[in-house]
Amino acid sequence: MSVIVVVVDDDHGFRRMAVTLLAARGVQVVAEAADGASGIEAVRRHSPDGVLLDLNLPDQDGLAVARTLRQEARAPRVVLTSTCSSPWPDEELAAAGVRSFVPKDRLFDADLRALFSS
Repeated sequence: MSVIVVVVDDDHGFRRMAVTLLAARGVQVVAEAADGASGIEAVRRHSPDGVLLDLNLPDQDGLAVARTLRQEARAPRVVLTSTCSSPWPDEELAAAGVRSFVPKDRLFDADLRALFSS
């Protein structure tokens, strides 16, 4: 069964790399977004299994986006990512609906398919 994901990051180059990496791991990316509002809309439109979500977006931070997505009828599994380490404790991330935090330089090592699967 295919895992379906939306990638939300304001860096076009990173989005391209993430899409390629996810596809290589058998994950289907159905949409990309460059800001939080567009990411939320993409999730509402596509109802993905998961969202690879940048922490630093131009319109709002990724944690705020995760909190919004947590309220959706079919909330996706959120994997938060950033070039820096997470400024929040794991308990706060979990309360916001974040399944995992993976630094961008560790995405190649992460089992992304498992993070987005049930």
